[in-house]
Amino acid sequence: MLQVLIALGAGVSAAAATTGVDDITAEAAQGPTVVVTARRDDYAVDALRSATRTQTAVRDTPQAVTAVTEAQIEDRNFRSVADVMRAVPGATAAQGEGHRDQVVLRGNNSTADFFVDGLRDDAQYYRPLYNLERIEVLRGPNAMSFGRGGGGGVVNRVTKQPQGEAFGAVAASADTFRAWSIDGDANLPLSDQVAARLNAVHERFRNHRDVFDGRVYAVNPTVRAAMGAGSIGLSYEYVDDSRVVDRGVPSRDGHPLRGYRDTFFGVEGVNRLGLEAHLVRATGEYRPSDAVGVVSRALYAHYDKFYRNVFAQTAVGGAAAAPTLGVQAYYDGLKRENLLSQTDLTWRTATGAARHLVLVGVEIGRQQTRSQRLNGFFDGVAGATMGGRQVTLPLSDPFTAPAPVFRRGAGDRLTTTEADFVAALLQDQVTIGPVEILAGIRYDRFRLRSVSLYTGDRFTRVDEMWSPRAGLVVHPIAPVSLYVSYSRSFLPQSGDQFTSLDLTAAALEPEAFENVEAGAKWAPRPGLLLAASVYRLDRTNTRAAGPNPGEVVLTGAQRSRGIELEASGRLLPTLTLSAALALQEAEIRRTTSAAPAGRDVPLVPKRQVSLWGRWDATPKLGLGLGLEHRSRQFTSISNAVALPGYARVDAALFYRLTDRLEAQVNVENLFGARYFPTAHSDNNITTGAPLNARFTLRAGL
Repeated sequence: MLQVLIALGAGVSAAAATTGVDDITAEAAQGPTVVVTARRDDYAVDALRSATRTQTAVRDTPQAVTAVTEAQIEDRNFRSVADVMRAVPGATAAQGEGHRDQVVLRGNNSTADFFVDGLRDDAQYYRPLYNLERIEVLRGPNAMSFGRGGGGGVVNRVTKQPQGEAFGAVAASADTFRAWSIDGDANLPLSDQVAARLNAVHERFRNHRDVFDGRVYAVNPTVRAAMGAGSIGLSYEYVDDSRVVDRGVPSRDGHPLRGYRDTFFGVEGVNRLGLEAHLVRATGEYRPSDAVGVVSRALYAHYDKFYRNVFAQTAVGGAAAAPTLGVQAYYDGLKRENLLSQTDLTWRTATGAARHLVLVGVEIGRQQTRSQRLNGFFDGVAGATMGGRQVTLPLSDPFTAPAPVFRRGAGDRLTTTEADFVAALLQDQVTIGPVEILAGIRYDRFRLRSVSLYTGDRFTRVDEMWSPRAGLVVHPIAPVSLYVSYSRSFLPQSGDQFTSLDLTAAALEPEAFENVEAGAKWAPRPGLLLAASVYRLDRTNTRAAGPNPGEVVLTGAQRSRGIELEASGRLLPTLTLSAALALQEAEIRRTTSAAPAGRDVPLVPKRQVSLWGRWDATPKLGLGLGLEHRSRQFTSISNAVALPGYARVDAALFYRLTDRLEAQVNVENLFGARYFPTAHSDNNITTGAPLNARFTLRAGL
């Protein structure tokens, strides 16, 4: 009994890829839950619920969606969210100042558009991958399903859930930089109705960079129980992360500084990150009949984080024989508590030839944040300027900088913010023969109160926004979907981390994102999906300087346009493929306070290619080969520094030693390309790793 109920709570048959809403109804008739998981050996996902908040076939979802499964994560040796972005067209990873996940989706940069099992997970930290079935990247505005933000898209992590049979696995790996990790996954049925699962990881960090090291511990126990027509689940995750904060190298003459690939431009022992995160998730599902279902989710999260940075603030300058650069420093601390609730009611009905899947949803949440910023001062150091906040030092390898003193000064902050939001949404998925219509509207009321504990200033902003979405899907033949869609999102002027609410921002309307998209999806066989999309995404209400000194107005705008192609899944019985191509551009359309019209948006290469294939030459031996290419991209909105285009080749070998033991070797940057994959600013530029290898053993228990 448990095996059937839990399978319905965590999986769906491959048949769910055939007719969208009709299959949702068929699946619902078998049990109370509709969550999907991918098979371990697949790169393709047939159906998911995050895009529409109902179980919908991927090819019947009228927007671009990429699901990177556990199988692909393991085969390609992805170690971070940034790695996963390499497999997604229209997505790049920003540097995140060396202390957080940060993504650029269709030209829109975000540190907060992250979700776990559909619930907001917006603090700034590195999210480990040890407990995931897959990562979903939904591109285009997604406020209808996810609320504020999500202007360029969202990243949703789908966690592993308890299953109805006992199994376990352990993996250990080490690389040529002396980094290593060990992780485990154990699933145990406790009774006919209850199952538990435990995932855990311990990883030590090292790479090609001087000084860099660190470690992370994470554990995630989950319990799920089936009870008659419903089920409940409870999950707790703990993450403890400590590592060096590394912001890469500065620029010189409009290019990344060369010859200093491994040089650390910080201070050993000062540049540190510390994080503890606790996430408790609860899910309840109830289906009193085949036509009606209720899903309720709740999340409590507590994040406690600090980081200290000494970093290059200026480009390398000075005399050719004695080059110099300017260095600054700061300390940042954050504590955040999130309490979020999400409840969806679904109703399946028909009006004549039209079949409806109606969704009514309600969300309530509160987020409380305490944020502190202290500048670093180089008191008494020769070459210090700006009241001691910046020091000019000679360029050298190794680079030597004095340790700063962190104390209050101009530009510092100590604030508390409280964000409360209530949202309601209504959506209808209509099927009329080979045509499917998706229409929805969401109302959000978002209130933010901010208090400066230094000055006593208090600011409050209330935004009430409507976020519509509409999509049309047509099936000219059964395995092919053609679609068009429109969606809209908003982002309050306080920013995605609530740190920029001031007298000016409190008077300004939210930024708006509008996306028009058309595409095609083709599932020539189960387990293989081909997709293409073309889009135009406009961002408006960005800040710009007004006609009077100190005045700020909402006249800025940017536009992203592009074509995205991808293929994922089993091309042949022995060949699994993941391919992504993006041709894109993003530019400032109207002058903002940061840049005039005509400049390119940073970290948006005009060409982006990712290819990966795994060929199982024999039942025991597998080979993998991949190519990553990106054209030139700018490091910031100044367009003063550009990262050169590059191509990188990776390879892998897989060998099954026994029925329960597999060995794997991944070789990264096979031909030793010298490249710069990303940046945070003109003078915080990440350097690509040289040729290296990682060795992994996986054992099934």
